[in-house]
Amino acid sequence: MSVPTANMRAVLERLAQEDAGLCDPTLMPPQHARALAELTNQRWNADLPEMAEARTMMCAGMPARWVAPENDTGTEAILHVHGGGWALCSPMTHEGASRRIADACGCPVLTVDYRLAPEHPYPAGLSDVLRSWRARDPGRRWSIAGDSAGANLALAAMLHLIDEGAEMPASALLFYGVYGADFDSESYVRNADGPGLTRAKMMRYWDWYAPESKRSGPTVAPLTASDAQLAALPALYLNAAELDPLLSDTEALVARLRGLGRDDAYDLFEGVVHGFMQMGSVLPEARDAFTRAGGAFRRMAAP
Repeated sequence: MSVPTANMRAVLERLAQEDAGLCDPTLMPPQHARALAELTNQRWNADLPEMAEARTMMCAGMPARWVAPENDTGTEAILHVHGGGWALCSPMTHEGASRRIADACGCPVLTVDYRLAPEHPYPAGLSDVLRSWRARDPGRRWSIAGDSAGANLALAAMLHLIDEGAEMPASALLFYGVYGADFDSESYVRNADGPGLTRAKMMRYWDWYAPESKRSGPTVAPLTASDAQLAALPALYLNAAELDPLLSDTEALVARLRGLGRDDAYDLFEGVVHGFMQMGSVLPEARDAFTRAGGAFRRMAAP
């Protein structure tokens, strides 16, 4: 049976103390759940990498956050789509993640404040990601990144662009993503009760984002994409967390990519939970994940 690493266990013990008595956000009114997510994620925005530039701006009519590292190469940039079950979080909850991506990849990161479910279900968030992609600065070569539901939106955006015949991201970084809605997969069953994300929470996030009748298309459930669509994707870097109900989603996606003869890089981080990269200020495994993602990005960006 899989168990948390010693570092992960220490963080989980800390969270058990700090979050004792807090409600399950998927059982709260959305506005209250979002306020709780903003509050609880503040603890991860500590000891952040220094940036040459960090500012709030507007992108395609949406609030957004731009962070640029000291080691900016001047040629690349990344559109970062934050996670949060399509319903929670913001550029500010993911400030630490955005800065660590920027620092590891050596380029600016733009994180947009897309519309959230359940008030704005599918395809609102996806439409906002596509709007921000189309508004990108033409002076740089752009890639895309996303974690969890953000990885779903990033991959869905690329599949939409393929069908549209539009310009694609140069590459993509996809962290422990939601790629399907099979709640009976091996990892959903094995990690049904967490720690952290649970099967029941994920089912409620899906209910907020897309009813069952809308879960079969590739821009909502990317695992339903055709082989031709997956083959047309740019170079990808994927990772997954072992103690995560979503692990099987990434494993299924990697298997399909491998079956098409692709060699996209993939890392499985053992003994960590869903969302572990948010914990970069205290979790060595999270910092290692950003380092590996940065290395993969630089290889994909190389001439």
